[in-house]
Amino acid sequence: MPLRQPPRERRPGERRPDEPRPGARHPRARHPDDRRPHERRRSWAPDRRALTAVPLALIVVITVVDVLAPPDIHLGPLLIVAPALTASLAGARATTVVALLSLAALTVIGILRDGLTTGNHETQLGALLAVSALIVALRVLRDRHERELAQVRSVSEAAQRVLLRPLPDRTGPLHLASFYLAAEAEAQVGGDLYAAARTVTGTRLLVGDVRGKGLASLGDAALLLGAFRAAAHLYPDLPGLVGHLDGSIAWDLAQLAEQQRVQREDGLGDRPRLRAFRRAGPAGTGAPPGTGPPEGGPTDAPADDSGESFITAVVLDVPDDGTVVRLVDCGHPPPLLLHGDRVTALEPRRTSPPLGLGELVAAPYVVEDFPFLPGDRLLIYTDGVIEARDAERRFYPLSERVAERTAAHPSESPAALLLHLRRDLLAHAGGRLDDDAAMVVVERLGRSPGPEPAR
Repeated sequence: MPLRQPPRERRPGERRPDEPRPGARHPRARHPDDRRPHERRRSWAPDRRALTAVPLALIVVITVVDVLAPPDIHLGPLLIVAPALTASLAGARATTVVALLSLAALTVIGILRDGLTTGNHETQLGALLAVSALIVALRVLRDRHERELAQVRSVSEAAQRVLLRPLPDRTGPLHLASFYLAAEAEAQVGGDLYAAARTVTGTRLLVGDVRGKGLASLGDAALLLGAFRAAAHLYPDLPGLVGHLDGSIAWDLAQLAEQQRVQREDGLGDRPRLRAFRRAGPAGTGAPPGTGPPEGGPTDAPADDSGESFITAVVLDVPDDGTVVRLVDCGHPPPLLLHGDRVTALEPRRTSPPLGLGELVAAPYVVEDFPFLPGDRLLIYTDGVIEARDAERRFYPLSERVAERTAAHPSESPAALLLHLRRDLLAHAGGRLDDDAAMVVVERLGRSPGPEPAR
């Protein structure tokens, strides 16, 4: 027997083949709640391959009963049910096979009963053939549509994942976890957003909520995320960074409003005059301003609210060396600080205006410091969480639910805490939210092993 070779000592910095690279993120398994709605529907549905045996059984039963039935009873026309049922369970090939089997069964019925040359049987065969061909053609079109839809969905999900990148599990001395629930069906992201970026001194985080919901707010969300990722490591102080984000949003909204104004004036003709007519009130009628033109007159276009767009956000700076968190709250719900079994809302003494409306105030953005010790956690969320209602129209009590959970499970991981809150939120709202919702948990672990490049 050959002698076993002693294990070779690894050189400094050498990794085992199965050891991940430093800083590499482990792939995360998808939780059942993270699946798309069409995937969740399939999870509880019976196996379609097993259901395709039902049309075959129908063919056999109809054929046997028709052959044994009295001469004045004809069940052959019921064979069309088999290909029609198969079309709803399987693809075009299986539908074609079942249609051919139905035709063969009807032929057997004709041979065993009246013969194939009778007018009645020829009519039944012709009708079955025509309807079966139509069913197969419709199934072919449906298969093509499903392939196109699957391709579009794949491209859409890839684009949404690029827009809202998943937060790293570990960045510096922080442990991060997050979840996102989009209000739009078949969507992964909407108007809520979050991002993290490393700087030379710590980690900066952004959680925001675009006015509106769903896919219509993706443009503003993409603009803010791009501005944050590009500038997070360039400004040494938070007021400068937040001012840059506000300027980016305000400039883009102004350009969009100007483009829409020009398009309205070019495409609507005299409708600016109608708007002025509404503001002044119909002359001589005594009606108050804003009542619009007289009955039967032309109507105005829908009001444009692009100039009223804004983004509520909270921007945080967590230094690697220190026991504080610095934040600027721009009209966003205050984060929750989890210290032991205590839950405290970090209410700022002064709230800054939402991003895009910074020109309304002359004072600069105010940074506030709050204690953030090793072992503490921050829960940052959007208003879609606290505004979720149950069947009795009661809001979701986030602070109370967090306090109950942390008291019962003080040492659970941030991911486990968010998983519980996600399930509890969906149960409270009856499985469907009226607005996008996002949560981020930040846990301070200790001193960072070293600076990381900006993300």
